[in-house]
Amino acid sequence: MIVATVILAVAIVGLLSAISGALRNAARLTAYDRAVQLARLEMNELLVAPRLPRDTILSGTFAPDQTSGVNAGWQARLSSFEMPPNPQPGEVALDRVELRIWWMAGSERRTFTLEGYRQRLLKPEDLAPAAGL
Repeated sequence: MIVATVILAVAIVGLLSAISGALRNAARLTAYDRAVQLARLEMNELLVAPRLPRDTILSGTFAPDQTSGVNAGWQARLSSFEMPPNPQPGEVALDRVELRIWWMAGSERRTFTLEGYRQRLLKPEDLAPAAGL
């Protein structure tokens, strides 16, 4: 009877350990999934924003109701990625949007980075600094 009780106790401890590990993994995946969804929303807003400054770091935080109370935010940078060989006003250039999402997992800060690209029509003011070089 004592041997059976010890075997049963060892089995229950092992089972509870596996369940707690699975719960930790599920919580981590939920936080990561939430961050991915927030990143998609923010990237979409950045890609359609008409007047983002180039080569400037923009940042913000997400509202607590969007993150279930987890402290989270973002940093973004828009830069020129590709220009035509002899750029003229009205031609198409390609911009790169780099978005870094961060969130707190306990006392540890987690991050990941997304990249997006968008086209823009060149304007005379886009070309003026290059002419002075």
